[in-house]
Amino acid sequence: MRRDVFRAIADPTRREIIHLVAEQPLNMEAIAGNFKKSRSAIYKHIKILTECGLLVIRTKGRERYCEVKLEKLGDLVVWVEPYRHSWQSRLISLERLITQSKAAYLPESGAP
Repeated sequence: MRRDVFRAIADPTRREIIHLVAEQPLNMEAIAGNFKKSRSAIYKHIKILTECGLLVIRTKGRERYCEVKLEKLGDLVVWVEPYRHSWQSRLISLERLITQSKAAYLPESGAP
């Protein structure tokens, strides 16, 4: 089953797993050790992340290491970009309005 990247990153535990593995590949036990949840719950999160292509599991000896594959987040970036531009222009307009409002209410520098 191929999972959706958007749903995968909607969960805060999965986002934290991505964050941990982005630093360096970690084995399954090391990842699970960072959470207060059961190991089986963490393994289910890892399974979802591998199914959507955000993680790859590689076997080295008896250990299974997770490596992050951030390329899949490209879909998310493409989707978010129009909203980013829209919010950025709104924030710039708000900043101008605040600056104008402050200037209108501040006394002139020569006033006592």
